[in-house]
Amino acid sequence: MTDVKRRGVMLVLSSPSGAGKTTISRRLLGADQDLKLSVSVTTRAPRSGEVDGVDYHFIDRTRFDRLVADGAMLEHAEVFGHCYGTPATGVEDRLAAGKDVLFDIDWQGTQQLMRTARADLATIFILPPSVRELERRLHIRAQDSDAVVRHRMEGAGRELDHWQEYDYIVINDDLDRAINEVRSILTAERLRRERQVGVAAYVGDLRRGG
Repeated sequence: MTDVKRRGVMLVLSSPSGAGKTTISRRLLGADQDLKLSVSVTTRAPRSGEVDGVDYHFIDRTRFDRLVADGAMLEHAEVFGHCYGTPATGVEDRLAAGKDVLFDIDWQGTQQLMRTARADLATIFILPPSVRELERRLHIRAQDSDAVVRHRMEGAGRELDHWQEYDYIVINDDLDRAINEVRSILTAERLRRERQVGVAAYVGDLRRGG
């Protein structure tokens, strides 16, 4: 296989809570060694099964505010009373090495990345098949109380208002199909001319008969 140097992609997945972006993210990461999750920091407590340093870096509000003040975040936002953010450390090095970074973030974080790193971004908004199905998924997840589920459902409408800001839309009515669609988007973004930083040299070799 011909190896042409390329710059990595910052692949953003956003959705209302319960629409499936975390499940899709995990499946993508498990199948693609060139894709690595950008592990966010958060001030919320871990949910059942979550591992510090793998799912999130769980920190207190004082430390979070210090990171923001020091300019150490690519993006940050407050969602449902908890703070989330993406540390800048390591992201640029990975992109320059031709590796891709997956961001599981909300629309607020995506807007910030669009202002600071638009050329490196490919953004996808995951939609549920229906509001009823979204609520059902939140209940069967069994991670939140009924009150929290109601709060998340109230917030879903505000999140849905931002779908037009994204490059791609995927409706998660069939998980395998949604994953394949996201994978196809990633493949296409990797092949964009402006990311193929080694193509000029490759074409030069071709013209010289190489």
